[in-house]
Amino acid sequence: MTSCLRDADDVHTHQARPVIALEGIHATVGDFELADISFVVPQGAYGIVIGPTGAGKTTLVESIAGLVPITRGRLTLGDTELTHAAPEQRRLSIVYQHAYLFPHLNVRENVGYGSTSSRVTVEMLERFGLGEVAGRDVRALSGGERQLVALARALARRPEVLLLDEPFAALDPRRRVTVRRELRTIYFERRFTVLQVTHDFHEAGLLGDVAMVLDRGRMLQVGEPEDLFRRPSTPVVADFLGAENVFAGVAQPIRDESPDWKPSTDAEDVEHAVAFTTRGITLYALGHVIPGAAHAVIRADDISLSRSAGASSVRNQFRGRVVEIASAGAITRVTVDVSGLQLVAAVTTRSVDELRIAPGVEVFAAFKATAVHLC
Repeated sequence: MTSCLRDADDVHTHQARPVIALEGIHATVGDFELADISFVVPQGAYGIVIGPTGAGKTTLVESIAGLVPITRGRLTLGDTELTHAAPEQRRLSIVYQHAYLFPHLNVRENVGYGSTSSRVTVEMLERFGLGEVAGRDVRALSGGERQLVALARALARRPEVLLLDEPFAALDPRRRVTVRRELRTIYFERRFTVLQVTHDFHEAGLLGDVAMVLDRGRMLQVGEPEDLFRRPSTPVVADFLGAENVFAGVAQPIRDESPDWKPSTDAEDVEHAVAFTTRGITLYALGHVIPGAAHAVIRADDISLSRSAGASSVRNQFRGRVVEIASAGAITRVTVDVSGLQLVAAVTTRSVDELRIAPGVEVFAAFKATAVHLC
C-alpha cells in the first residue's frame, strides 16, 4: 500500500498553474478514436486516469507525449501550447507497461541515457535496487526488472511531467508495494507533475489530486477523487469504480510498539498501524504512509451493520443513524450518518429486514482496519 499524501499548503499552491491541459482533444489510431478529451492536471499534482482494457489510456498518454498526432483540440504543457510539437520538445518522460528499453545498451547505460548527471544515474540505480545488475544486458532481465529500468531511466531525466502507462504491471505484489512507495517518495522530493493510467484503481494503489474515468475513447467523468467515487456521474462510472466510501483526511502512523506492532524478520513487508482522521472522526487502518493529507477508501461490502455494539476484533465501530436505504435485489445499500460522516454499507436485503433497519434507526457500523485502503 502506498500513499497519496498532500501538504495542504502545497495543494493550494499548485492549483494555480496547469501543467497538463487538454481541451477537446481528438486522436485516431486505426479504427479507434479518442474523442473530445478535456482535463487539467495542475503543477506538482498527481493525476490518475482509470479505465478498462481498450478504453484508450495508452492512446491518451501517447497523444500527450506527441507519439500519436492530435487531429483536433489543444494541448498545453506548462505555459506552452504544444499540440503539434515534436516529442523531444515536450520535456516529459513516459514509462510503458512493456518498458521498451534500448537493447544495445546495458542497464546502467539505459538509465544514464538522457540523465542529468552520472550522480543522478547512480542514485536511480540504487533507489530501485538495480545496482547489482547495472552492467547486465537488458535482454537478460525479467519483465519486472525491465520495468524498474524504464522507471529509473525516466526519473533520471528529472522531467517536468511524468507519464505512467501501467508501470507496475510486471512486478510481483511484494515488489509492487516497495516500488510504488519509492516512486511516491521521489515525487514528494521533486514535486514534478504525474499522470498515471491504469485499468484498476486498486492496482494503482493510489488516488491523486485529479481522477478521470475513460472508456471507449470518451472521458466519462473528471473530478477530485472523493467526488468521483462518492458521486459518480453515471451508473457506468459507479459500477466500474465499485467504491462508495472515499474520504479525504489526515493520516498519522501510530508508534511502533505493542500492542499495535510486533517485530518482523521481513522489514520491507511490514505494515504499520495508522490513525486516519476525517471530519473529526478517527479511523484505524494499516499501511505504509507518509504522515499528512491522504485519502481512505472503504468498500461498502466491507462494512457490517448491527443494532448494538459488540465485542470483536473489528477495530472500527461507530454509532450512527440510517439516513437512506436503496435496495436492489438481494443487496441493499444503507447510508449511515456518523456525526456528519456518511458511510455506505452494502448488506443483504434479508439482514435489513431481520434487523428492522429503516431511516432514522440507530445502528452500529463496523469494519476492520484491513478494510481501510489508504492512499
